[in-house]
Amino acid sequence: MGLIEIEGMEFYAYHGHYEEEQIVGNKFLINLKIDTDCSKASESDDIEDAVNYQTAYKIIKAEMQKKSNLLENIAGRILDALHEKFKNVNSITIKVSKINPPMGGKIKKVSVTLTR
Repeated sequence: MGLIEIEGMEFYAYHGHYEEEQIVGNKFLINLKIDTDCSKASESDDIEDAVNYQTAYKIIKAEMQKKSNLLENIAGRILDALHEKFKNVNSITIKVSKINPPMGGKIKKVSVTLTR
């Protein structure tokens, strides 16, 4: 078994419940964990036997460009798209964080983590 992690993916996007958020935008951070069998790739050294990290990043980037009101929706769409592409994984965990959310106080970030 193996755990593939892509950490600290940064995007500027226009997600949020409030109209201002969808106009001004905000910075988002994404962390991804994919639990999968890495034994074949570890022996073959062939990308065809592995979860392609670049493909995973491109899927996440495409989903981040689609507006959503809620972090839960973003995370769910990303999970759906990754599971559609990578059918042989055991589970995927995605953490979506909004930096400096407009909540009326000083808040570093708010995050939603989903696993499927």
